[in-house]
This record gives sequence, structure tokens and C-alpha cells, in this order.
Amino acid sequence: MPGSGLLATADAFYRVGALVFGGGHVVLPLLQAELVPPGWIDDSRFIAGYGVAQALPGPMFTLTAYLGAVITPAGGAAGGLTGAAVALLAVFLPSALILVAILPFWSAIRRMPAARAALAGVNAAVVGLLLAALYDPVWTSSIGGAHDLALALAALLALTVLRLPPWTVVLASAAIAFAAGLV
Repeated sequence: MPGSGLLATADAFYRVGALVFGGGHVVLPLLQAELVPPGWIDDSRFIAGYGVAQALPGPMFTLTAYLGAVITPAGGAAGGLTGAAVALLAVFLPSALILVAILPFWSAIRRMPAARAALAGVNAAVVGLLLAALYDPVWTSSIGGAHDLALALAALLALTVLRLPPWTVVLASAAIAFAAGLV
């Protein structure tokens, strides 16, 4: 997109925000498709940001602040605190506009069977998007062999069975990966 880096940043993140329903991990493949192929960020930095966002509390959309800070968009340098703020505001803007537009009509809409059915269908589609986000880029960039799979399964068990805090699982996984030479 021609223009300033901040305008290109706002455009990319606004489009991602306009296409997401449900938030969370659904945003991951959309962000990757917008930022990695044009070379604004490489895949390894993208996945590193995703990993850090997973370890922190709060919505996945805040990954956009990191991405806005580190990308180099078409049209010139952006990034830094300004790029982070533009990316974060742009990704939330479509939802905020929809909320403002639909709020006065919400109680009438939620009584409509067709609207409830449409929302149920969209929610089902989100499950498919979550699986797609788990496979690509997460699985394809992180699971390269049996050692990686074993570490991922151990981390999953630590989170789900032992109910360890995510930050401890992330730190322990990183330490094990470095010690085993997986990184």
C-alpha cells in the first residue's frame, strides 16, 4: 500500500480486526498472512511474539502491539511505540465501531432465530480457524521432530494435568529446550 508506514500499518491491522470473529487465536493466521509474506516481519520473530503473548495474561489481540512495534511496513519505517499504538488501535477499531452501531438494536436482534443460528454457525467456524492456527504457523514452525513433540506434550500435561502456571511452564520449557540444544 502506498503511503506512510503508519498508514500501511493501520490498514493491515484494521483489515485483520474487521475479519476476526471471536478474537483469541483466530487472529493468528490473519496477522501472519498480512505481515510475513510481504516481509514486514520474518516468521521466526512472528512466532516468538506469539510465544511471549501466550505466556502473558490478557487477550491475544495484544500480540498486535508487539507486532506493530517490530514490523517494517511498506512505505517506510514505522514500529516502535507509535507503531504499537497504531496497530493496537487499528485492530480494535472495527469491533468498537460494530459495537457502537449494533448496541441500540441488540435486544431485538438476539430474539431473532436467524441471528442466533448465524452466530452459532460462525462460532462453529471459529473452531476450524483455531485448529488451522494451531497447525500453521504454530505446529509447522515449532514441531520439527520427536524431541519437540515430547517437550510440547510435557508442557501440555504440565498445564492441564498439573495445572502449573503458564509462566512457569514457558520458562521450564525454554530452559529444557536450551539445555537439550533444541533452540
